Amino acid sequence: MRILHTSDWHIGQKIYEQNRLDEHKQFLNWLLDIIIEREVDILLVCGDVFDSPVPPAGAADLYYRFLFDLYEKTRAHAVIIAGNHDSAVRLAAPREFLRMGRIHVVGGINESVRECVVHLDVDGTSVAFAAVPYLNGGDILPHVPLEGEVEQSMRYREAVKRLYEECLSAMDADIRVLMGHYFIKGGTIGDSERLVQIGGIHPVRTTDLPDADYIALGHLHRPQHIQGNGCPVVYSGSPLPLSFKEAEYDKKIFLIDFEDECKIEDVTVPVFRELVRLEGSLDDLMARANFEDWKDKYIEVKVHLDGHAVGTGDILRQAFNQRSGKVLVVGTVLPEIKGEPISSKDIKTKTADEIFRDFYNYTVGENTSPEELDELLTTFNELMEFTLKEGTKEDET
Repeated sequence: MRILHTSDWHIGQKIYEQNRLDEHKQFLNWLLDIIIEREVDILLVCGDVFDSPVPPAGAADLYYRFLFDLYEKTRAHAVIIAGNHDSAVRLAAPREFLRMGRIHVVGGINESVRECVVHLDVDGTSVAFAAVPYLNGGDILPHVPLEGEVEQSMRYREAVKRLYEECLSAMDADIRVLMGHYFIKGGTIGDSERLVQIGGIHPVRTTDLPDADYIALGHLHRPQHIQGNGCPVVYSGSPLPLSFKEAEYDKKIFLIDFEDECKIEDVTVPVFRELVRLEGSLDDLMARANFEDWKDKYIEVKVHLDGHAVGTGDILRQAFNQRSGKVLVVGTVLPEIKGEPISSKDIKTKTADEIFRDFYNYTVGENTSPEELDELLTTFNELMEFTLKEGTKEDET
C-alpha cells in the first residue's frame, strides 16, 4: 500500500498579479509522472486545491484535466478535501461523477460526520480515511453569547476530537488515516496563554487527535513533521512557493508505505520557475543584472538609495528584462530621517503650499530642482481642488 500526501496546491494563485497557471501545470504533470513511476495506490490532497472560492476558468480546467489523466493513466484512487481557500460546495459538486473515477471529494459535512469516512480496498488491503475538510468555528460550534476566546478555543478542540472519534467508530480497516486542514501545535497550553489563530480557526493540539496510522494535514505551507504521540503527524506543505520568502526552502510531497510499519519518504518538488530576492545598491544590482543569468526568473528587488530617485524601478526592470528576467516588485531603502517633518505650529501658521514643500524636502531631500518642485506643487493643488469638489458633492447629496 503506497499513499502520496500533498496539499495546498492553490491553483490560480498569482504573485504580484503574475499568472502562475503554467507553473501549476508543470507541477501536476510532474505529480502524475511520480504517481505512475512510483506505483502510487492512493493520492491524498489535504485542502486548498484552489486559491480562491471562485477560481478562474483556466485553474478549474487544469484541475479537472489532471483528475481525468489520473483516472485514465493510472490505477490510483484519490481522496480530496476542501481547505479554507476552497468553496466547499463548488469543490464537492461533481463528487458523484468523480466517485465513478476512483476520486472521492469531501467539501463539507452536510448531514452526518460519517460522510467524511472513505473506505478503499487495494489488492486485498483495506484502508479507511477520516477525510475531514476545513471547518471554521461556525461550522461545528453552536453560538454562545459573550464567550471568551479561550473558552471558544477549548470548545473547538473538543468538537474536533469528537468528530474524529465518530469517524473512527465507523472505520473498519487494516489501515486508518486521518486527514485535516487546520493549524496544529503540539503540547497543551495554559488557559492564560495567548492563543494563535491561523486561517480563521483555533489551533488544535496533537493530544486532541485520536491514535491512527498516519495523520495527513494541509494548511501550513512549510513541509514539516509535528511531534505527536507516536503517530506520524505531517504537513506536506504547498508544492509551489506562494511568496518569495517561501522560495527559501524546498517544497515536498510525501510517500507513505504501509508494510510492517509506516515508512515515510519525502520527495523534493522541482523548481518550475525560480523566485529570487535581491538587495543592494543600485550599482551592485545593475552589475548583477548585466552579468548573471536571469532567464525565466521572477525577481523581488530591494534597492538602497542615498536619496529619492525618479525612475529607479524602470531602470532595474529594463536591465533584468534584457537578460530575460522579470522584476515583479521594486522596494527602496532610504537613509533614516531624523526629526519631525511638520509640527502642530506649522499646521496652524503655514499655507498648504508651504507645508507641502517642507514635507517633500524632509522626505525626499532638497536636491529637486525648483522647476520639478513647482510641477509637483501644481499637481498637488489640482488634487486638493478635486478632493474639495468631491467633498462638496457628497455634502449636497
